[in-house]
Amino acid sequence: MAGSVNKVILVGNLGRDPEVRRTSSGDAIVSFSLAMTESWRDKNTGERRDRTEWANIVIFNEQLGKIAEQYLKKGMKVYLEGQLSTRDYTDKDGNQRKTTEVVLQRYRGELTMLDSKGGRGDGADYVGGSGGGDNASFGRASPMERGGERRPAPQGGGSRGGEIDDDIPF
Repeated sequence: MAGSVNKVILVGNLGRDPEVRRTSSGDAIVSFSLAMTESWRDKNTGERRDRTEWANIVIFNEQLGKIAEQYLKKGMKVYLEGQLSTRDYTDKDGNQRKTTEVVLQRYRGELTMLDSKGGRGDGADYVGGSGGGDNASFGRASPMERGGERRPAPQGGGSRGGEIDDDIPF
């Protein structure tokens, strides 16, 4: 197999409200931390155990950034798809550091709001994307939403038993 794949899929809760910074050209860069908690019951003691992994998320995608800025709040559950990116920086003490982040690029990435804590408050789910309305899709729909409407199988005998009403252009 030629090439490689750099894709990260995460479901977790925001560890802090999104922070918005602007570049000199006015483009928004939105960042927040995401907590992914794994729970299990200890076999020996029967106690409930938890382990939380943290990821730093950075959004360069304009539409997704607007949604994150407007609707996301600390504690909300989100589904996101992005890429791992490692960068070097100098901390406030002048030390060279490296950090690894999950980045949602300008024309790639997905963000789906899985609950509305701090949002509308009516329990409605939001799907992140570039549309309007209550269940707007920002970017692409989540994998669970992509299936679309299922049509019943054509009725009739044989492989050409009935007329098929398709919108397929070939």
